[in-house]
Amino acid sequence: LQVFDEGKDVTPHPLFQSDPTTAALRQDKLSGATGSILLALFPTQQLSRTSLTSLSCTTSISNASTTESVPDEAAEPGSLGDTTVSFPDVQARQEETKELSEADLDRRVDIYLTETETIWILDLPAVVMSTESEDAERVLERNRVYTDMCKSKADDDRFVEKAMQTINGATKNKEVQCDRIIMEDKGEMVTSWGFYDTFNTLEIEPVFKTEGSTDNKTEKATETSHKSRTTKKQDHTTPVSSTKGSTTSATSESAAIAKNQEEEEKEQEECQSEALPIPENLQEGLFFMERILMENIFQPKLAAYRQFPILIDPGVTSHSSGTERDKKEAKQEKVEAFTDPSILSALKEETTPLPTLEWLWSYACDLTNGHSVSSMAWSKVNPDLLAVGYGAFDFKGQKKGLACCWSLKNPMWPERIFQCEYGVTALDFSMASPNLLAVGMYNGSVTIYDVQSCNDAVLLDSSESLNKHTGPVWQLRWVEQDRGEAGGGKRERLFCISADGRITEWYIQKRLDCTDLMKIKRKESEKKTLPGKKERKSKALISRQAAGMCFDFHPKDTNFYLAGTEEGSIYQCSCSSNEQFLKTYRGHKGPVYKVTWNPLSTDMFLSCSADWNIILWHRHSQTPVLTFSSASAFVHDIMWSSKSAFMFAAVNESRVEIWDLRVSILEPVLSRFANPTVKFTSVLFAKNTDCLLVGDSEGEVSVFLLQNLAALNNSKV
Repeated sequence: LQVFDEGKDVTPHPLFQSDPTTAALRQDKLSGATGSILLALFPTQQLSRTSLTSLSCTTSISNASTTESVPDEAAEPGSLGDTTVSFPDVQARQEETKELSEADLDRRVDIYLTETETIWILDLPAVVMSTESEDAERVLERNRVYTDMCKSKADDDRFVEKAMQTINGATKNKEVQCDRIIMEDKGEMVTSWGFYDTFNTLEIEPVFKTEGSTDNKTEKATETSHKSRTTKKQDHTTPVSSTKGSTTSATSESAAIAKNQEEEEKEQEECQSEALPIPENLQEGLFFMERILMENIFQPKLAAYRQFPILIDPGVTSHSSGTERDKKEAKQEKVEAFTDPSILSALKEETTPLPTLEWLWSYACDLTNGHSVSSMAWSKVNPDLLAVGYGAFDFKGQKKGLACCWSLKNPMWPERIFQCEYGVTALDFSMASPNLLAVGMYNGSVTIYDVQSCNDAVLLDSSESLNKHTGPVWQLRWVEQDRGEAGGGKRERLFCISADGRITEWYIQKRLDCTDLMKIKRKESEKKTLPGKKERKSKALISRQAAGMCFDFHPKDTNFYLAGTEEGSIYQCSCSSNEQFLKTYRGHKGPVYKVTWNPLSTDMFLSCSADWNIILWHRHSQTPVLTFSSASAFVHDIMWSSKSAFMFAAVNESRVEIWDLRVSILEPVLSRFANPTVKFTSVLFAKNTDCLLVGDSEGEVSVFLLQNLAALNNSKV
């Protein structure tokens, strides 16, 4: 078949050139009529290889003469007896075909299209199944077996449930039921004469508060009395237009008269108060009166704090306490009468009181509400004076801070209040000069206040220092050191650690200035490579300095100190060397919030971190001795007890814990949960008493009494 366009041959050429011997063989097998019919079906369409291979066509020719011409080849594939001819066979035919006759054109041709094999691009198996399906019973039985297996392993000692830290906690919806809010509508009628009377009362001239103004006062009184008489006359002469208007005018005039009378009474009281002489020692008398009132209110709590016997009014509680005591004694006599002495002694040993944490009072006032307690420090000289710093740890919630000095004699209002421009992050009292209080702030500045002064003026400030910190000052301390100076005595120095990676030493002269004691450099973690694997290239560090979080000097040799960093490492450093670390302790996976030496066993120290763990370390070992973890929360602060080498306190966001290593190393011996809306932030043991101070996120410092703890008053190491 050829195609001509205006005399030009434009017949399309086939893309596939087959073997001529194969084409001749297939031509012998097929009759010429069949090929003519197939070419007549597609006279002008150019058949490509891709289209022919993607679709197969089965052609069946219902003609008796065709089937008779190939009777012997009916079983061969591709023959007409099988009535299957593929498109590649048609494409491979290159020889010229004969023209179709009228009989060929009228012949019936059947074409069958078959579906190719389905190709699945995405197949997601279902996780649910209908209960009416055939496999429903099998799936239900499998789920039942899995549930029974989980129940059987719940009480097995080999399976322990342990929570892990996740990146983002799942959100929850919480609904709270409250009382119905009742709305009320109130209205009042206002008239023009009511406005007139109100403006007239406001235009009354104020009375001069001088001793020689009696004539003016009498004139003022006559004017007001005259106005009251004229208003009364106007009430009788004005016509009444409506009942509501008359009642409103009468009430407004009566209110104006009542206001005039109140002003006259206030003037008389002021004149009497000015006439009374004010004594010079009035403020001092009020101060002592306040102390007496606080003693009367907090006497039982203060007595329990100082471990004194609590005084009970005999006139009120003698009868009740006597009757209760008689009942207890009678009951005890009955028990002893019918009990074996050996069993009775065993029962007395078993009935030991349990340790408790009793709340006494809280240091809080209106100024501290809404401020988070960031740090606490006792005065080195006065054990009843407590300094508390208030500030926010979050960068977004920063506001002005406070530094307050609380006294045990007045738990309801601080003795000194120092307003700070930024949040307070650390503070400490001086030992050599007990009146000096050093305060570190979130913006990196360090200030020193004089607590003996009644005003809140800053004594020294680091704003003029060229080496001041550029990050928050997380901790500062006054430390006495002996570095071989002239005179042979110890000299007190102020040290700070900041988020900019520097540990500084401050000098108090005409102004506050510092020098770098140590620059904490980042160190890459030592990763062990398995044999046969290549070492990965280390990532480039954004900053060469690690953010410092906390530090603590050795209680005996203050030349050595520990420094905790944000990357989780703890470094042992020396004041004599500012270039390298003596030792590195790795065990935490998050920022180290606090590190503290044991005051009685000076080779041991504790550290707490944001990875929920508390680790006990030995000075000469770089591997943890013990790890304590009781709750899935950040451990913000820890502190050793000064009375026992085995006891320490820790606070996380939800509770405060007391650990006694002689009793248990798995869980605390005593704990107390915080309110749902409050988070604990800091902890501090009281001096010379068995009390614990806990600061929270709402600005309160709660004082708790530790009772029935066997480890107290035991300094054995």
